[in-house]
Amino acid sequence: MTDPLNRSRTGWTGAAVRVITLWALLGGALLFAVVLMNVASILGAIIGRPVPGDFELTELGVAIAVFAFLPYTQVSDGNVTADIFTSGAGPRTVACLKLVGAVIAFGFALLLLWRMYAGMGDQRAYGYTTTILQVPVWLAFLPILVSLALLALAALVSLRDHAAVLRGTT
Repeated sequence: MTDPLNRSRTGWTGAAVRVITLWALLGGALLFAVVLMNVASILGAIIGRPVPGDFELTELGVAIAVFAFLPYTQVSDGNVTADIFTSGAGPRTVACLKLVGAVIAFGFALLLLWRMYAGMGDQRAYGYTTTILQVPVWLAFLPILVSLALLALAALVSLRDHAAVLRGTT
């Protein structure tokens, strides 16, 4: 079976993989910004001027970044697997198991999207903010919801890829 990222993609799957990859890169840039802010806060603390709210920003930034990486992990077939059970299996068996995994990922993404949307509404209704900077917590849910929608899309791309292997069209 070929690696889905190394395949020539056209149409909606190619567009989806490009958007998912860009989203993961943005998540990486956010994580890098969080690291820089922490360095600035540590150096500032040495001279008595730490970055206010650094823990709050780290918490929000890391949560957003982690969710941004989920769709890329799904579409690149990068999820953790127990290869000891499939090392002797043929490509069709592995594709069948990955197809089941993609169905589960799709359902999980939709479930999380639904519940995180409800959670965002609750956070907004309660007016919950961070302690120091008073950042509304519900704002962090927006990019997380985008990540979960992209995870569902990535699961559909995976479904298509693994179904193609089962059909023998790859």
